[in-house]
Amino acid sequence: MISLHDKKRILNCADTDPNKILPMKYNWAREHYKNGVANNWTPEEVPMQQDVELWKKRGGLSDDERRLILWNLGFFSTAESLTANNIVLAIYRHVTNPECRQYLLRQAYEEAVHTDTFIYCCDTLGLDPDEVYNMYRTIPSIRDKDEFVVQMTKSIFDVRFETKTTQDIQRFIHDLVGYYIIMEGIFFYAGFVMMLSFLRQNRMIGVGEMFQYILRDESVHLAFGADLTNAIVDENPEIWTPEFKKVIAENIKKGVELEIAYANDCLPRGILGLHADAIKEYVQYIADRRLERIRLPKVYGSENPFPWMSEIIDLKKEKNFFETRVTEYQTGGALDWDTAQI
Repeated sequence: MISLHDKKRILNCADTDPNKILPMKYNWAREHYKNGVANNWTPEEVPMQQDVELWKKRGGLSDDERRLILWNLGFFSTAESLTANNIVLAIYRHVTNPECRQYLLRQAYEEAVHTDTFIYCCDTLGLDPDEVYNMYRTIPSIRDKDEFVVQMTKSIFDVRFETKTTQDIQRFIHDLVGYYIIMEGIFFYAGFVMMLSFLRQNRMIGVGEMFQYILRDESVHLAFGADLTNAIVDENPEIWTPEFKKVIAENIKKGVELEIAYANDCLPRGILGLHADAIKEYVQYIADRRLERIRLPKVYGSENPFPWMSEIIDLKKEKNFFETRVTEYQTGGALDWDTAQI
């Protein structure tokens, strides 16, 4: 006799109660949930007095630096809403497994914290919210990324959509890759490099630390999304055809093109030791990592020009109390970030 544990599936599992989380089958979902809890933070815990002083100081930031900060706040402020909508309105409805749903609820909370972060930044720095929150309309390279994700994930937003047939499940995986692998795994990372470069130079420290915490969250989101994708493919191997894998790879390559275009737009001249060619190489490097994570071959073979990106997410415990209070939520030792392959 097959146990209810063995009958558990990610999709289309009428044999198990979605409210009965024990016994668990997908322990990776539980681990991601616990890692998310370990990262817990809120923006108000991050002091921004030095940021305010630098932002208001005449000559404190160049025009290019101000532009870079505003563009990244503009992209992330609306991108976080897009990701939250995907979780709450679409993915949660189709993923009926309870341990995966528990993680999705945690991720939805984190997206709310990220949204609150950009409200906090706008309020504290005295930014024009109309300027920041309308950049997905006024900046073509931001609009192109947002529109690409909206098109990539439109199927699962259709209230009539179901995951009954092979074609349906392929479409669901197609949209999951658009959301987790491209949106959260590629579209955020040029911005992370740019904003964390300020932190490395001890400038705009508060904003930089918040982006550091967001990066830690997004690393877990990405790892969960890849595991979710792989688990669905394992349970429905008929969907993973050569033709379908080619479609997924081409979508990821298109995402890389859009992120490079955004980086070129956002960084027309070299600042903070950054230049567009290095950003391009980095985006290609992480795209290869994302492809491998969902069992597809690498495309670019680029090296990582920013090895410090893998190090900067390890929050330093030797800061003073006011700088470390966010990290004190992390009580289980250093997290293993290899799964995210930043």
